[in-house]
Order: sequence, then C-alpha cells, then structure tokens
Amino acid sequence: MATIPQEPRAIESRAAAGSQKIGALVVGGDHPGLAIARSLGRRGIPVYIIDDQYCISSFSKYAAKVIRVESILDERKTVDAVLEVGRRYNLRDWVLFPTRDENVAAFSRYRDELTPFFRVTTGDWKSVEWAWDKKKTYELAEKLGIPCPMTFNPMSLDEIPALFPRLPLAVKPAVKENFFYATGAKAWRANTPEELQSLYEKAIAQIRPEEILIQEIVPGDGTTQYSYCAFVRNGRPVSVLTARRARQHPREFGRAATYVETIDAPEIEDLSERFLKAIEFHGLVEIEYKRDPRSGEYKLLDVNARPWGFHAIGSAAGVDFPYMIYADQMGLPVEPSRGRAGVGWLRMVSDIPTAISDMFHGSLGISTYVKSLRATRVESVFNAGDPLPSLAELVMLPYLAAKKYLKFQK
Repeated sequence: MATIPQEPRAIESRAAAGSQKIGALVVGGDHPGLAIARSLGRRGIPVYIIDDQYCISSFSKYAAKVIRVESILDERKTVDAVLEVGRRYNLRDWVLFPTRDENVAAFSRYRDELTPFFRVTTGDWKSVEWAWDKKKTYELAEKLGIPCPMTFNPMSLDEIPALFPRLPLAVKPAVKENFFYATGAKAWRANTPEELQSLYEKAIAQIRPEEILIQEIVPGDGTTQYSYCAFVRNGRPVSVLTARRARQHPREFGRAATYVETIDAPEIEDLSERFLKAIEFHGLVEIEYKRDPRSGEYKLLDVNARPWGFHAIGSAAGVDFPYMIYADQMGLPVEPSRGRAGVGWLRMVSDIPTAISDMFHGSLGISTYVKSLRATRVESVFNAGDPLPSLAELVMLPYLAAKKYLKFQK
C-alpha cells in the first residue's frame, strides 16, 4: 500500500500576499465540529464552519463564520460546496476537517480535486477505504491476527437458514451511512430465525447484499467497549489515548457515547498499531473494540478515520488532537504525547435519559453515576468560556430532533 502523500505548503504562501492567517474549514457544526473550533480558536486560528442546517457552532465565539450549504451528506455536493466556499472567502491553503464518515469518503475519493486548494487532513482512498468499509476492515484484521466478531456476508435470503444455529446475531452494514440514514439504526439484533429472516429482508430493501453483514454479538454493553484514539503519521502513532465507553445509546448497539472516561488499555494499542501500520494511515483515528467476556479478547468493531464524537476529551487529557493535525498540515512540530487516565467526557443532553434508563434496568448505580460526574472534565457543548452554544442547543432541540427524524424518513 502506498504511503499517503502529505505535502504541507509554506505558511508564508498566504502571509506574503498580505491576507489573513491560515485557518481551518470544518465541515459539520455539531459538537465534534464545535470542539475543533474551540481547540483552534483558543490559539487565534480562524475557523469557518459549513453545515446544511442550523447548528450550535453558529453561537460559538470561536467560529469566525458559519455558512449554510445545500448538502454535506452527498459526496459530490459536499466537495462542490467546500470548493465554492473556499473560493468565495479566499480560503486557499486552509486546513480542511471532516466530522462525519460521509465527509471522509468524499474528501478521500476527491482528494485530487481538493489538494490544489486546501490542506486535506483526510488520507488517500487506498488507505481510508480499509476504515470506511467494515467488510474490508474485518478481512484485513483477520489477515493481521486481530480478533474480530465472527462475520458473515450472505448474498441472498437462501443463505440465511445456515446461520440459525449461531443466533443471536446482529444485522449491520459494511458501509454505515447508507444504512444509518435509511433506518436510523447502527445495527439490528435478531434473536430468532424469524427475526433474522425478517431483518435481512428489511436490510436488503435498503442496501445492496454486498453491504449487509451478519455478525456474532459480543456480550456486554458500552462498559465493555473501548477506544484507541490517536494522531498517526504514516502508520506510526505520534500521540495516543485510550478510553472506555461507560454509557452509550442505544445500550447494546450504541450510535453515540454519552459518557466516556480515559483509561490505560495497552492491550488495544498493539492491535491498533498493527492495523494502522498495515494501511500506512495518516491523520486522526478512533478504533473501537469490545472485550469478549468469554475469551478475554478485545475484538475490533469499527475504525473511524476522522475526529470522533468525543475527541474533545483529548485536550483535557493532555492530547489536543485537532491542533496536532492542524500543526502537522502546517509543517509545525508536533510533540509526542499520551493521554492521562481518569478524565471524563459527558454529553449531558443525551446522558441524562441514558443514565435514567440504565438505572431503571439495574446496570448503573447512583454512586457510579455520581463518580462519573466528578471525573468529568469536558462537556460536549457546555463551556464556561463559550456558553452560548449550550444555551442554543437547549432552544434548538425540537428543531434538531425534527431534522433528524426527517433525515431518516428520506
């Protein structure tokens, strides 16, 4: 696999022309994009954000400008919008950040169009496709001796009965976005033969059979799910932290974490670095694992080749990921670092109902919940020095919920 080309241009290329300081263009203004704006904005780096809906970043003092565009879901429309915004506001040589998987695919596939204008933090498709397509992820992991849940890719309903003895099973997509925006789910659980057949038929009505994976369910909830988070340069980690999802929603197949805490988990570092070296990855990455209580193995679930939902935990733990990738693109030095354990990140707006549900089902005690609040150093949106986004989010909740509902009805 070829090394991902990284060609940072001289900082003086813009300064010599007497124009503004080189900044960052962030695609997506939800809390991951807001965290990028805060990381860079505190250092005086201008940040522009584009989104296809009203977003909380519009109210942040660290977002110099927020621009509405037609779509950041469709790959071609996203690339066209990014280039149009770049030309309109004279953002040549700015650093381009994705915040969603569909943006990663767009920027990687159309990298040749984007790199003459922007510094693109997303790598070449020859590397990124191994993270984008879970079918490829699991195939490579198997070759590298990295444990994964047992996974099948039936091409027709006729192949489903052969899987009945392996129930319960999860029906999930190889490419998350096509499935997620059609169903609003990350995966479905099948406990019976009838459920497995029905869910496969439901899935095949939404996505191609090549993208439908049927996978063993590793027992446990988010408390057994771990993340390796890193800034990686040409397949080698520069800065790393590891974390555990203490709470997520939904509980079994979590679409998003609601409370995460950094820990020391050396077991997943070796596995992750083996994978990243094989694809010569360059950039920010989160690799998710679930510890199988039956074998003690950490089984690889997912690879996110972008800033992940709780990446803001890094700055509180001593690893400021957005600035690292910005500095890397600018040709500035990046000092190796390691995130310290015991730092909590909280998504309050979704964690409250999640915690209540977990308490009701007996999987979360009040003392454990209070301990997690005491460990929290970062809230996904609230920040005392930048309070307006959190107030705006409360006001906008009905709007954001309606937009999400309509998106899943398309």
